[in-house]
Amino acid sequence: MNDTRLPELSPGDQSAVRALYHRALEGWNLRDGPAFAGPFAVDGEVVGFDGTRYAGRSVMAAELGRVLADHATPEYVAKVRRVRALGPGVAQLDAVAGLVPDDADDLDPALNAVQTVIAVNAGAGWRIALLQNTPARYDLRPDLAKALTAELRELVGRGPGPV
Repeated sequence: MNDTRLPELSPGDQSAVRALYHRALEGWNLRDGPAFAGPFAVDGEVVGFDGTRYAGRSVMAAELGRVLADHATPEYVAKVRRVRALGPGVAQLDAVAGLVPDDADDLDPALNAVQTVIAVNAGAGWRIALLQNTPARYDLRPDLAKALTAELRELVGRGPGPV
């Protein structure tokens, strides 16, 4: 029988992938499109909470730069659940995130999300290939929605970026 376990990711690589995610969310929280896009590969992609797909770092920087400049966007709080290798030079980061509206002191539970990042290292350092946002509605499990909101609330006011 073949061994189908995924390879291990070194602590240094785990830290590097976490740092990419942190930098992207920090760029969002600073309302700086180029800073948000900076950790992505040149051909990286992000799928927003509403399903909008931005393909390419330059497109991301320009389009999200306009959105961030023209709208009072909420600020992210986030918690990384795990980082694991998918193969040589490929990693997956799983996180949960909430958003605190610009004029509020608390997060809006309707904006809670599960986020998945696929990061790649083709020899020039780690970059984000894909950041996928999925609304964390938990339609049939309101207990999970409530627990996630409570967990994310603990992060509000701790400063930008994920834990």
